[in-house]
Amino acid sequence: MEGFSPEAEATAVAVRRALELLQLNDPVLRVQAARDIRRLTKTSQRCRRQLRQAVAPLVSMLRVDSSEFHEPALLALLNLAVQDENRNKISIVEAGALEPIISFLKSPNPNLQEYATASLLTLSASPTNKPIISACGTIPLLVNILRDGSPQAKVDAVMALSNLSTTQPENLSIILETNAMPFIVSLLKTCRKSSKIAEKCSALIESLVGYEKGRISLTSEEGGVLAVVEVLENGTPQSREHAVGALLTMCQSDRCKYREPILREGVIPGLLELTVQGTPKSQPKARTLLQLLRESPYSRPKAEPDILENIVCDIISQIDGDDQSGRAKKMLAEMVQVSMEQSLRHLQQRALVCTPSEMPIASCASEVSSKY
Repeated sequence: MEGFSPEAEATAVAVRRALELLQLNDPVLRVQAARDIRRLTKTSQRCRRQLRQAVAPLVSMLRVDSSEFHEPALLALLNLAVQDENRNKISIVEAGALEPIISFLKSPNPNLQEYATASLLTLSASPTNKPIISACGTIPLLVNILRDGSPQAKVDAVMALSNLSTTQPENLSIILETNAMPFIVSLLKTCRKSSKIAEKCSALIESLVGYEKGRISLTSEEGGVLAVVEVLENGTPQSREHAVGALLTMCQSDRCKYREPILREGVIPGLLELTVQGTPKSQPKARTLLQLLRESPYSRPKAEPDILENIVCDIISQIDGDDQSGRAKKMLAEMVQVSMEQSLRHLQQRALVCTPSEMPIASCASEVSSKY
């Protein structure tokens, strides 16, 4: 056919062959078809569309009581659903895939458990699927993965939980009831603070601290508030926005209770930087939080002036005025120097906090990559 390249023709033949093999009763050929579909859909959006007819036969393979079918079929479905293929995501759920996928979360096979978690991450990126996935009792199982799963499964689990919490606030209560905060904090402490993982963790923490149980859980975890402060200092713009939002929510809920735990982790330098260089959303949050942290609810002896608080007060007045760049940045540098001189004990405490080396996990988007 004119204009039809040999590569495209070969792909079209491979697509037809895979669909035909899926319909056969031969287990070996059906497994081969699933593997071919996984390969064809790994990077090709066109193949994902062309192979939509494969969804139902692949889901039926998940239901067969034979482990040799499960991994190839699950990986093929996973690749069919990645990227922007929302129609495939919905079709997979409509075909009844959730029941076997959720059962795989409890599998003793770590690979199957990992692929099931990745599948739920991908499927939960669809707004249509979120309430269906939540209604199946998935959240406690994802928290179990977050606690005991492989490093990659933990990452996918926290991102799936983040997906499920964005449009359904009631899921936050379920996440809190399953005591997920320690595992979220643990993941946040071990990942790069500028990674997508940190962004999802901090977003989830920001939502969870809207509840008193979430605030108590975060502050009860050793290094929990510190991990949020480190994201505020070194995260992506979006992560820093979530981090300052979490700390602000805590301080606004009960300043007397949370002011000192936040100040103790050296948050002031990062906050001041946000007031100058943060996003349009994080700048006002940083200013409000600085005000709450600066104004102690207790009286201070006049003989012990707080130099750092004076600088905070001055820089806020500068930012509220017309000059938001030159003098503010100069005062920011002055503040950092004073903070360093006054925070030796804090730095020593931070050095004692055990921070594991960064996890060797590839950066993640709102759903899994096409590495499968």
